[in-house]
Amino acid sequence: MEALRSTFTWLDYSEHERRRMLDVIHAFDEKGTRDELGIGTIRDGLADLLFPGTGTVQTRAKYFLLIPWVYLDLEAKGIPSRAIADKARGREIELIAALEKGGETNGGIIGIEAKANLQRLPSNIYWQGLGVWGIRRFPGSQDQYHRALDGWYESKRDRQPTDRGENYDDGSVRLNWHPAIPELPDGWRWNTTFSLTKEEARFLRDCILHRIASSLLANLVVLDRQLGDAEFCWASERHRDFPPTNRQQVAHAQNFSESVHGAALMYNLLLAEKAGKSDLEAGYREDIQTWSQLVLNSGQRLASWDTGAFWALLRERGVRVPPRTFNFVCEWIRRVLGARDPAKLADDKQVRQLIRNREIELKKGLARLESARALELWNGAAGTGRLDFRWQVARQIVNDVLEGLSHA
Repeated sequence: MEALRSTFTWLDYSEHERRRMLDVIHAFDEKGTRDELGIGTIRDGLADLLFPGTGTVQTRAKYFLLIPWVYLDLEAKGIPSRAIADKARGREIELIAALEKGGETNGGIIGIEAKANLQRLPSNIYWQGLGVWGIRRFPGSQDQYHRALDGWYESKRDRQPTDRGENYDDGSVRLNWHPAIPELPDGWRWNTTFSLTKEEARFLRDCILHRIASSLLANLVVLDRQLGDAEFCWASERHRDFPPTNRQQVAHAQNFSESVHGAALMYNLLLAEKAGKSDLEAGYREDIQTWSQLVLNSGQRLASWDTGAFWALLRERGVRVPPRTFNFVCEWIRRVLGARDPAKLADDKQVRQLIRNREIELKKGLARLESARALELWNGAAGTGRLDFRWQVARQIVNDVLEGLSHA
Protein backbone atom coordinates (compact mmCIF):
# COMPACT_ATOMS: atom_id res chain seq x y z
CA MET A 1 0.00 0.00 0.00
CA GLU A 2 2.86 2.37 0.70
CA ALA A 3 4.11 1.85 -2.85
CA LEU A 4 0.67 2.56 -4.25
CA ARG A 5 0.35 5.76 -2.27
CA SER A 6 3.73 6.95 -3.49
CA THR A 7 2.78 6.17 -7.08
CA PHE A 8 -0.50 8.06 -6.83
CA THR A 9 1.24 11.06 -5.35
CA TRP A 10 3.62 11.07 -8.32
CA LEU A 11 0.73 10.73 -10.74
CA ASP A 12 -1.07 13.73 -9.25
CA TYR A 13 2.14 15.74 -9.34
CA SER A 14 2.71 14.75 -12.96
CA GLU A 15 -0.79 15.85 -13.94
CA HIS A 16 -0.32 19.10 -12.00
CA GLU A 17 2.83 19.89 -13.95
CA ARG A 18 1.15 18.95 -17.22
CA ARG A 19 -1.75 21.32 -16.49
CA ARG A 20 0.66 24.12 -15.69
CA MET A 21 2.55 23.57 -18.93
CA LEU A 22 -0.68 23.74 -20.92
CA ASP A 23 -1.63 26.95 -19.11
CA VAL A 24 1.78 28.38 -19.98
CA ILE A 25 1.25 27.50 -23.64
CA HIS A 26 -2.17 29.16 -23.56
CA ALA A 27 -0.64 32.22 -21.92
CA PHE A 28 1.43 32.89 -25.01
CA ASP A 29 -1.81 34.14 -26.54
CA GLU A 30 -2.22 36.66 -23.74
CA LYS A 31 0.35 39.45 -23.85
CA GLY A 32 -0.50 40.52 -20.33
CA THR A 33 0.19 37.18 -18.66
CA ARG A 34 3.30 35.85 -20.35
CA ASP A 35 6.12 34.94 -18.00
CA GLU A 36 9.08 36.53 -19.76
CA LEU A 37 11.39 36.67 -16.73
CA GLY A 38 10.85 33.20 -15.31
CA ILE A 39 8.87 34.03 -12.17
CA GLY A 40 6.00 31.66 -12.97
CA THR A 41 6.93 29.26 -10.18
CA ILE A 42 6.40 31.99 -7.59
CA ARG A 43 3.28 33.36 -9.28
CA ASP A 44 1.67 29.92 -9.46
CA GLY A 45 2.71 29.04 -5.92
CA LEU A 46 0.93 32.10 -4.55
CA ALA A 47 -2.12 31.48 -6.75
CA ASP A 48 -2.34 27.87 -5.55
CA LEU A 49 -2.04 29.07 -1.97
CA LEU A 50 -4.85 31.62 -2.27
CA PHE A 51 -7.15 29.90 -4.77
CA PRO A 52 -6.40 26.13 -4.85
CA GLY A 53 -7.91 24.18 -7.70
CA THR A 54 -8.35 27.17 -9.98
CA GLY A 55 -6.58 27.62 -13.31
CA THR A 56 -5.91 30.52 -15.61
CA VAL A 57 -8.20 29.24 -18.35
CA GLN A 58 -11.11 28.15 -16.19
CA THR A 59 -14.31 30.11 -16.64
CA ARG A 60 -17.32 29.07 -14.56
CA ALA A 61 -18.00 26.95 -11.47
CA LYS A 62 -20.56 24.77 -13.25
CA TYR A 63 -17.81 22.92 -15.10
CA PHE A 64 -16.83 21.38 -11.75
CA LEU A 65 -20.13 19.48 -12.08
CA LEU A 66 -20.51 19.15 -15.84
CA ILE A 67 -17.28 17.18 -16.21
CA PRO A 68 -18.08 14.59 -13.50
CA TRP A 69 -21.60 14.26 -14.94
CA VAL A 70 -20.15 13.47 -18.36
CA TYR A 71 -17.98 10.70 -16.95
CA LEU A 72 -20.53 9.35 -14.47
CA ASP A 73 -23.01 8.96 -17.30
CA LEU A 74 -20.44 7.16 -19.46
CA GLU A 75 -19.35 4.94 -16.54
CA ALA A 76 -22.99 3.98 -15.98
CA LYS A 77 -23.15 2.85 -19.61
CA GLY A 78 -19.96 0.81 -19.19
CA ILE A 79 -18.05 2.60 -21.97
CA PRO A 80 -14.74 0.72 -22.29
CA SER A 81 -11.27 2.22 -22.02
CA ARG A 82 -10.68 2.06 -25.76
CA ALA A 83 -13.73 4.27 -26.46
CA ILE A 84 -13.99 6.53 -23.41
CA ALA A 85 -11.80 9.38 -24.66
CA ASP A 86 -13.74 9.79 -27.91
CA LYS A 87 -17.10 9.41 -26.19
CA ALA A 88 -16.20 11.98 -23.54
CA ARG A 89 -14.91 14.38 -26.16
CA GLY A 90 -18.20 14.11 -28.03
CA ARG A 91 -20.14 14.82 -24.84
CA GLU A 92 -17.99 17.85 -24.05
CA ILE A 93 -18.49 19.24 -27.54
CA GLU A 94 -22.24 18.74 -27.04
CA LEU A 95 -22.02 20.94 -23.94
CA ILE A 96 -21.12 23.92 -26.12
CA ALA A 97 -24.46 23.70 -27.93
CA ALA A 98 -26.32 22.88 -24.70
CA LEU A 99 -25.00 26.02 -23.00
CA GLU A 100 -25.78 28.12 -26.06
CA LYS A 101 -29.31 26.75 -26.12
CA GLY A 102 -29.60 27.53 -22.42
CA GLY A 103 -28.93 31.20 -23.22
CA GLU A 104 -25.33 31.53 -22.04
CA THR A 105 -24.29 34.26 -24.46
CA ASN A 106 -22.18 36.45 -22.15
CA GLY A 107 -18.99 34.43 -22.23
CA GLY A 108 -17.56 31.51 -20.33
CA ILE A 109 -18.40 28.70 -22.75
CA ILE A 110 -15.17 26.83 -23.42
CA GLY A 111 -14.88 26.14 -27.15
CA ILE A 112 -17.57 28.57 -28.27
CA GLU A 113 -15.48 29.55 -31.30
CA ALA A 114 -13.72 26.29 -32.09
CA LYS A 115 -16.75 24.03 -31.62
CA ALA A 116 -15.85 20.50 -32.86
CA ASN A 117 -12.26 21.60 -33.51
CA LEU A 118 -11.68 22.39 -29.84
CA GLN A 119 -8.18 21.25 -28.86
CA ARG A 120 -8.15 21.62 -25.07
CA LEU A 121 -11.31 20.24 -23.54
CA PRO A 122 -12.95 21.50 -20.33
CA SER A 123 -12.17 18.16 -18.66
CA ASN A 124 -8.46 18.78 -19.19
CA ILE A 125 -8.71 22.34 -17.92
CA TYR A 126 -10.60 21.33 -14.76
CA TRP A 127 -9.04 17.90 -14.08
CA GLN A 128 -6.48 19.11 -11.58
CA GLY A 129 -8.98 21.32 -9.76
CA LEU A 130 -11.48 18.48 -9.53
CA GLY A 131 -8.82 16.52 -7.66
CA VAL A 132 -7.85 19.39 -5.39
CA TRP A 133 -11.46 19.96 -4.39
CA GLY A 134 -12.02 16.25 -3.77
CA ILE A 135 -14.67 15.89 -6.47
CA ARG A 136 -12.44 13.60 -8.49
CA ARG A 137 -11.39 10.60 -6.39
CA PHE A 138 -9.37 8.81 -9.05
CA PRO A 139 -5.77 9.71 -8.10
CA GLY A 140 -4.11 9.91 -11.51
CA SER A 141 -4.16 11.80 -14.77
CA GLN A 142 -7.06 11.89 -17.20
CA ASP A 143 -5.34 9.47 -19.59
CA GLN A 144 -4.62 7.10 -16.73
CA TYR A 145 -8.26 7.26 -15.67
CA HIS A 146 -9.32 6.33 -19.20
CA ARG A 147 -6.94 3.37 -19.28
CA ALA A 148 -7.98 2.18 -15.81
CA LEU A 149 -11.71 2.01 -16.51
CA ASP A 150 -11.77 -1.57 -17.87
CA GLY A 151 -10.09 -2.83 -14.72
CA TRP A 152 -12.40 -0.71 -12.59
CA TYR A 153 -15.50 -2.21 -14.21
CA GLU A 154 -14.11 -5.68 -13.59
CA SER A 155 -13.35 -4.85 -9.95
CA LYS A 156 -16.90 -3.61 -9.45
CA ARG A 157 -18.29 -6.87 -10.79
CA ASP A 158 -16.09 -8.88 -8.42
CA ARG A 159 -16.23 -6.54 -5.42
CA GLN A 160 -16.35 -7.77 -1.86
CA PRO A 161 -18.97 -6.30 0.52
CA THR A 162 -16.74 -4.31 2.84
CA ASP A 163 -17.07 -0.72 4.04
CA ARG A 164 -13.79 1.23 3.67
CA GLY A 165 -14.89 4.85 3.98
CA GLU A 166 -16.07 7.69 1.79
CA ASN A 167 -13.70 6.98 -1.10
CA TYR A 168 -15.36 3.62 -1.67
CA ASP A 169 -18.80 2.42 -2.69
CA ASP A 170 -20.66 -0.30 -0.82
CA GLY A 171 -17.92 -2.72 -1.83
CA SER A 172 -14.17 -2.60 -1.93
CA VAL A 173 -13.84 -0.61 -5.15
CA ARG A 174 -12.48 2.91 -4.95
CA LEU A 175 -14.86 5.51 -6.31
CA ASN A 176 -13.71 7.66 -9.21
CA TRP A 177 -15.94 10.56 -8.18
CA HIS A 178 -17.33 12.05 -4.97
CA PRO A 179 -20.28 9.94 -3.77
CA ALA A 180 -22.43 12.99 -2.99
CA ILE A 181 -22.28 14.72 -6.39
CA PRO A 182 -25.77 16.06 -7.17
CA GLU A 183 -27.74 13.86 -9.53
CA LEU A 184 -27.58 14.52 -13.25
CA PRO A 185 -30.44 16.92 -14.12
CA ASP A 186 -32.97 15.87 -16.73
CA GLY A 187 -32.03 17.04 -20.22
CA TRP A 188 -28.75 18.60 -19.09
CA ARG A 189 -26.91 17.31 -22.17
CA TRP A 190 -29.11 19.30 -24.52
CA ASN A 191 -30.05 22.43 -22.61
CA THR A 192 -28.21 23.78 -19.59
CA THR A 193 -26.86 26.98 -18.04
CA PHE A 194 -24.03 28.08 -15.79
CA SER A 195 -26.49 28.80 -12.97
CA LEU A 196 -26.16 26.54 -9.97
CA THR A 197 -29.07 25.21 -7.99
CA LYS A 198 -28.85 25.62 -4.24
CA GLU A 199 -28.00 21.93 -3.89
CA GLU A 200 -25.23 22.18 -6.50
CA ALA A 201 -23.77 25.33 -4.97
CA ARG A 202 -23.87 23.82 -1.49
CA PHE A 203 -22.04 20.74 -2.76
CA LEU A 204 -19.23 22.81 -4.32
CA ARG A 205 -18.99 25.02 -1.24
CA ASP A 206 -18.79 22.01 1.06
CA CYS A 207 -16.09 20.38 -1.08
CA ILE A 208 -14.02 23.57 -0.88
CA LEU A 209 -14.54 23.89 2.87
CA HIS A 210 -13.66 20.25 3.44
CA ARG A 211 -10.55 20.04 1.30
CA ILE A 212 -8.99 23.54 1.34
CA ALA A 213 -10.55 25.10 4.43
CA SER A 214 -7.70 27.48 5.24
CA SER A 215 -7.49 29.05 1.79
CA LEU A 216 -8.80 32.46 0.83
CA LEU A 217 -11.08 30.71 -1.67
CA ALA A 218 -12.77 28.82 1.18
CA ASN A 219 -13.28 32.00 3.15
CA LEU A 220 -14.81 33.73 0.14
CA VAL A 221 -17.48 31.08 -0.54
CA VAL A 222 -19.04 31.69 2.88
CA LEU A 223 -19.52 35.44 2.40
CA ASP A 224 -23.02 36.88 2.64
CA ARG A 225 -22.93 38.59 -0.76
CA GLN A 226 -21.11 38.38 -4.07
CA LEU A 227 -17.76 39.99 -4.75
CA GLY A 228 -17.48 43.28 -6.59
CA ASP A 229 -15.40 43.94 -9.68
CA ALA A 230 -12.11 44.87 -8.01
CA GLU A 231 -9.10 44.19 -10.23
CA PHE A 232 -7.09 42.54 -7.46
CA CYS A 233 -8.03 40.64 -4.31
CA TRP A 234 -6.23 43.19 -2.14
CA ALA A 235 -8.42 45.90 -3.66
CA SER A 236 -11.65 44.00 -2.94
CA GLU A 237 -14.27 45.70 -0.80
CA ARG A 238 -14.28 42.48 1.27
CA HIS A 239 -10.55 42.64 2.02
CA ARG A 240 -11.21 43.72 5.60
CA ASP A 241 -13.30 40.57 6.07
CA PHE A 242 -10.45 38.24 5.14
CA PRO A 243 -9.13 36.21 8.10
CA PRO A 244 -5.77 37.48 9.44
CA THR A 245 -3.78 34.59 7.93
CA ASN A 246 -5.29 35.18 4.50
CA ARG A 247 -4.71 38.95 4.77
CA GLN A 248 -1.05 38.25 5.48
CA GLN A 249 -0.82 35.96 2.45
CA VAL A 250 -2.55 38.56 0.29
CA ALA A 251 -0.12 41.22 1.53
CA HIS A 252 2.81 39.07 0.38
CA ALA A 253 1.10 38.56 -2.99
CA GLN A 254 0.45 42.27 -3.37
CA ASN A 255 4.01 43.20 -2.50
CA PHE A 256 5.39 40.67 -4.95
CA SER A 257 3.01 41.76 -7.72
CA GLU A 258 3.74 45.46 -7.31
CA SER A 259 7.48 45.17 -6.93
CA VAL A 260 8.15 42.68 -9.75
CA HIS A 261 5.89 44.56 -12.17
CA GLY A 262 8.66 47.07 -12.67
CA ALA A 263 10.98 44.35 -13.97
CA ALA A 264 8.50 43.46 -16.71
CA LEU A 265 8.17 47.10 -17.73
CA MET A 266 11.95 47.48 -17.70
CA TYR A 267 12.32 44.44 -19.94
CA ASN A 268 9.91 45.89 -22.49
CA LEU A 269 11.65 49.27 -22.31
CA LEU A 270 14.93 47.59 -23.25
CA LEU A 271 13.19 45.81 -26.12
CA ALA A 272 11.71 49.08 -27.38
CA GLU A 273 15.12 50.73 -27.29
CA LYS A 274 16.80 47.84 -29.10
CA ALA A 275 14.05 47.78 -31.73
CA GLY A 276 14.38 51.54 -32.24
CA LYS A 277 10.70 52.15 -31.47
CA SER A 278 10.80 55.57 -29.86
CA ASP A 279 7.03 55.78 -29.38
CA LEU A 280 7.00 52.53 -27.40
CA GLU A 281 10.08 53.61 -25.48
CA ALA A 282 8.34 56.81 -24.41
CA GLY A 283 5.26 54.81 -23.42
CA TYR A 284 7.23 52.41 -21.26
CA ARG A 285 9.10 55.21 -19.56
CA GLU A 286 5.72 56.70 -18.68
CA ASP A 287 4.53 53.31 -17.41
CA ILE A 288 7.65 53.01 -15.26
CA GLN A 289 6.94 56.42 -13.77
CA THR A 290 3.42 55.28 -12.91
CA TRP A 291 4.79 52.08 -11.39
CA SER A 292 7.35 54.05 -9.40
CA GLN A 293 4.58 56.16 -7.94
CA LEU A 294 2.65 53.03 -7.03
CA VAL A 295 5.67 51.74 -5.13
CA LEU A 296 6.19 55.05 -3.36
CA ASN A 297 2.50 55.30 -2.48
CA SER A 298 2.61 51.87 -0.84
CA GLY A 299 4.37 53.55 2.05
CA GLN A 300 5.31 51.43 5.02
CA ARG A 301 3.61 48.30 3.71
CA LEU A 302 6.18 47.65 0.98
CA ALA A 303 9.08 49.33 2.76
CA SER A 304 8.70 47.01 5.76
CA TRP A 305 8.00 43.87 3.71
CA ASP A 306 9.49 40.85 5.48
CA THR A 307 10.88 39.06 2.45
CA GLY A 308 12.31 36.34 4.66
CA ALA A 309 8.78 35.48 5.77
CA PHE A 310 7.68 35.59 2.12
CA TRP A 311 10.24 32.98 1.04
CA ALA A 312 9.52 30.89 4.14
CA LEU A 313 5.82 30.86 3.24
CA LEU A 314 6.61 29.52 -0.21
CA ARG A 315 8.92 26.85 1.18
CA GLU A 316 6.30 25.76 3.72
CA ARG A 317 3.83 25.32 0.87
CA GLY A 318 6.27 23.19 -1.10
CA VAL A 319 6.93 25.79 -3.79
CA ARG A 320 10.31 24.93 -5.27
CA VAL A 321 11.84 28.13 -6.58
CA PRO A 322 14.92 27.49 -8.74
CA PRO A 323 18.07 29.05 -7.25
CA ARG A 324 18.66 31.37 -10.21
CA THR A 325 15.05 32.59 -10.04
CA PHE A 326 15.43 33.15 -6.32
CA ASN A 327 18.64 35.15 -6.84
CA PHE A 328 17.15 37.27 -9.62
CA VAL A 329 13.98 38.11 -7.69
CA CYS A 330 15.90 38.84 -4.47
CA GLU A 331 18.23 41.21 -6.31
CA TRP A 332 15.39 42.97 -8.09
CA ILE A 333 13.38 43.43 -4.87
CA ARG A 334 16.50 44.69 -3.07
CA ARG A 335 16.99 47.30 -5.78
CA VAL A 336 13.36 48.40 -5.68
CA LEU A 337 13.13 48.66 -1.90
CA GLY A 338 16.44 50.49 -1.75
CA ALA A 339 15.57 53.11 -4.36
CA ARG A 340 14.42 56.58 -3.36
CA ASP A 341 12.92 56.93 -6.82
CA PRO A 342 12.31 53.51 -8.41
CA ALA A 343 11.79 55.15 -11.82
CA LYS A 344 15.53 55.90 -11.96
CA LEU A 345 16.24 52.17 -12.08
CA ALA A 346 15.34 52.43 -15.77
CA ASP A 347 18.71 54.07 -16.44
CA ASP A 348 20.78 52.15 -13.90
CA LYS A 349 23.40 50.17 -15.87
CA GLN A 350 23.57 47.36 -13.31
CA VAL A 351 19.79 46.96 -13.25
CA ARG A 352 19.67 46.91 -17.04
CA GLN A 353 22.33 44.22 -17.07
CA LEU A 354 20.37 42.26 -14.46
CA ILE A 355 17.34 42.17 -16.77
CA ARG A 356 19.46 41.36 -19.81
CA ASN A 357 21.30 38.55 -18.06
CA ARG A 358 18.05 37.09 -16.81
CA GLU A 359 16.55 36.83 -20.30
CA ILE A 360 19.72 35.30 -21.73
CA GLU A 361 19.83 32.85 -18.84
CA LEU A 362 16.27 31.75 -19.61
CA LYS A 363 16.15 31.83 -23.40
CA LYS A 364 19.76 31.41 -24.47
CA GLY A 365 19.97 32.03 -28.23
CA LEU A 366 16.29 33.01 -28.41
CA ALA A 367 16.70 35.99 -26.10
CA ARG A 368 15.18 39.04 -27.80
CA LEU A 369 17.80 41.34 -26.32
CA GLU A 370 20.49 39.30 -28.08
CA SER A 371 18.82 37.99 -31.23
CA ALA A 372 17.54 40.37 -33.90
CA ARG A 373 15.43 37.58 -35.36
CA ALA A 374 13.76 36.91 -32.01
CA LEU A 375 13.21 40.63 -31.50
CA GLU A 376 11.27 40.78 -34.76
CA LEU A 377 8.62 38.56 -33.19
CA TRP A 378 8.03 40.99 -30.31
CA ASN A 379 4.60 42.58 -30.70
CA GLY A 380 5.33 45.59 -28.53
CA ALA A 381 4.13 44.20 -25.21
CA ALA A 382 5.38 41.04 -23.50
CA GLY A 383 4.28 40.13 -19.99
CA THR A 384 3.31 43.68 -19.05
CA GLY A 385 0.20 42.86 -17.02
CA ARG A 386 0.31 42.99 -13.23
CA LEU A 387 0.00 39.63 -11.50
CA ASP A 388 -3.42 38.97 -9.99
CA PHE A 389 -2.81 35.31 -9.04
CA ARG A 390 -6.01 34.08 -10.77
CA TRP A 391 -8.21 36.50 -8.85
CA GLN A 392 -10.42 37.16 -11.86
CA VAL A 393 -11.08 33.44 -12.32
CA ALA A 394 -11.58 32.81 -8.61
CA ARG A 395 -13.92 35.80 -8.26
CA GLN A 396 -16.22 34.46 -10.99
CA ILE A 397 -16.26 30.97 -9.49
CA VAL A 398 -16.99 32.33 -6.02
CA ASN A 399 -19.80 34.53 -7.35
CA ASP A 400 -21.31 31.55 -9.17
CA VAL A 401 -21.40 29.59 -5.90
CA LEU A 402 -22.72 32.49 -3.85
CA GLU A 403 -25.45 33.17 -6.39
CA GLY A 404 -26.51 29.53 -6.28
CA LEU A 405 -26.60 29.56 -2.48
CA SER A 406 -28.90 32.57 -2.54
CA HIS A 407 -31.59 30.67 -4.47
CA ALA A 408 -34.70 29.76 -2.56
